[in-house]
Amino acid sequence: MKGLLLIPALIALAAVYAAVDPDSGIGTWRRMRADLLSAEVRIERLRNEIAALERSNQALEGDAFAIEAAIREDLELARPGERVLRLTPPQDSNPRFP
Repeated sequence: MKGLLLIPALIALAAVYAAVDPDSGIGTWRRMRADLLSAEVRIERLRNEIAALERSNQALEGDAFAIEAAIREDLELARPGERVLRLTPPQDSNPRFP
């Protein structure tokens, strides 16, 4: 009878040990899962950025005004009579509380 109770106790002890041991498969699996989730978020962000760049590229291919505007923005130039307004956040402020 004691042998029958010993087996489930050993299995439960092994499961608890695997759950709390950082070098066991469970800890490694949790870290890898978190890494995978953050990589998936980054991939989605990059896909959105690629889509925006492709839309920008399509707009620039046939529109002379869009080409000129992009060049002026990159070179920080303005046409005569235009005003350039740059808004930069303070470096020492908390983004949650500007």
